[in-house]
Amino acid sequence: MKKIILYTIALLALASCNMDFYRSDVMTSNMLKENPDAAVYTTDGIYSIFKDGQQYRGKTIDGMEYVRLIFQMTEFRGDNVCLSGETSDPLCQQIRYNDFGSQKSNFYMWWVAYKVIYAANSNIEAIPEGAGSTSDHMLGENYFFRALGHFHLSILYSKLYTLSDENTLGVVLRTSTDCSETHRETVYKVYDQIVEDLKKAMELMKGKSSRGDKGFVSYDAAAGLLTRVYLYMEKNQECLDLCNEMLGSDPSANLEPTANLPTYFANARTAKETIWCIAHTPTDTQARGSIGSMYFSTNGTGGEGWGEMYWADPLIELFRRYPEDKRFAAYYSLYASDKVPAGTKMVHWPIDDGVNNFRSNAIVAGADKGLTPIDAEGNVKFTYNGKSYTTVHKSKPGVNNGYPQYFINYEGQETQVFVRENTDFAQGVRNTYPQYYMSKFSWQDGDAMLSSPVVIRWAEIVLNRAEANAKLGHDAEAIKDVNVIRKRAGIPEWKNLADAQSHEYKTALEVVLDERRMELCFEGHRAYDVYRNRLSMDRRFAGVQPWEVVDCNDLRIPYQIPDDEILVSGIEQNPR
Repeated sequence: MKKIILYTIALLALASCNMDFYRSDVMTSNMLKENPDAAVYTTDGIYSIFKDGQQYRGKTIDGMEYVRLIFQMTEFRGDNVCLSGETSDPLCQQIRYNDFGSQKSNFYMWWVAYKVIYAANSNIEAIPEGAGSTSDHMLGENYFFRALGHFHLSILYSKLYTLSDENTLGVVLRTSTDCSETHRETVYKVYDQIVEDLKKAMELMKGKSSRGDKGFVSYDAAAGLLTRVYLYMEKNQECLDLCNEMLGSDPSANLEPTANLPTYFANARTAKETIWCIAHTPTDTQARGSIGSMYFSTNGTGGEGWGEMYWADPLIELFRRYPEDKRFAAYYSLYASDKVPAGTKMVHWPIDDGVNNFRSNAIVAGADKGLTPIDAEGNVKFTYNGKSYTTVHKSKPGVNNGYPQYFINYEGQETQVFVRENTDFAQGVRNTYPQYYMSKFSWQDGDAMLSSPVVIRWAEIVLNRAEANAKLGHDAEAIKDVNVIRKRAGIPEWKNLADAQSHEYKTALEVVLDERRMELCFEGHRAYDVYRNRLSMDRRFAGVQPWEVVDCNDLRIPYQIPDDEILVSGIEQNPR
């Protein structure tokens, strides 16, 4: 996709016309109407907004790109990520649910999402419907963009739909370039508009070919996003019906084969599993400013990438139930493990640092202590702070669904510990956190920092249908769809719900949510999968986030609406 400089059509706006406007366009709405080819450039300009840093008040803010922020701000609200140290980057506050003091990313995401919406509205007003197949498709793309912008704003800055009522305030709704009024609409009304826009996008793009590779929006992208929105609204039958239409008789038909998992995300633009990604080319690489930089580095923390965000221990243990899981092998790596003797182990577990409300690791590295397994269960003996310990590998009710875990008696308490492959203590550990790298956003075109982040893919549609079926009481159908994903991952399929219940699962929904967590990890779904289902988030694992269980109604979950909007536009702040 060529890089377009024409980002918007008229004036750049935030939510309110009362705020200062700054021109970033060279085309007016009248010019659009006079030049039928102009719609191509202005629509392609929106694609560029997603990936390029935008100038606000004549300045580009480093690290502030729509794509980086939406994947970061959504994922960090969950329990998949371990931040390995305090940082001046706003991500530190995002992962702590404490965004009061640092509003840079909050403001930018709010601002740039409304920029997308304003640009889409300008195109919708200027592109005539029925003028031709290509024109209608582009019009559909703009309805999609307007829906996507409002959806992202809603999940970030307001309560989730299932936790709201008819009076709960959502975000500012924009359906035209007229912004003479500024006020927050209800959550319900905003979601209704998102649904309406996606249906319109589907109508306009149905039966028409996409304008390029998976970096361009298509009918399936609009339909796929709508299945997600229906799920978030608990419109389960509508979700099920649309998923059935999309998946047909073979839900595995559009999944990448197992052999392609290690290279899928690096080839997202052309892979059949991708429905829509934010396309990047080699010239778009952001190096240490990329999403991948936060999760991966080829030469250690602070080298080619920052490499400060690691797999959280509970997520690793979820995958380690089945060592043969091809997803884990594809996207997980332990830095500097090649610098220690093969087969040596290390043990670590979270401990209170005594100062902050987060947990460091007690860590014993085999390279230093000569740690090796002593039996077939992988148990080990080790010494920590002058005391000797021997791990016990056993099942414990309520811990990881009864799958065997390692335990020691630490300070008089039975404590879960993690026995993992050893890494070099000097190079592979940062601030007591082993560097468990994640590569879903790496290795496009051979660049460790480059990817085309996937926003919607077919595996999600399969799991959306599984969840809808589970909530409708169709347990067997839900398990069947979960098995589609498990089969592709190379792990045992559930025989039925009773089989899963033998592993401490109570409902089909619990089975689906765990599979969603594994399949869609780091893609921005996890926190919303938990909270919209009225569940609590257990964030008691090693990392710099507070050691706590977060209730789904916790007022810290929505990000704070930027102060500029409150002070200048006079809109209501979200409750805290």
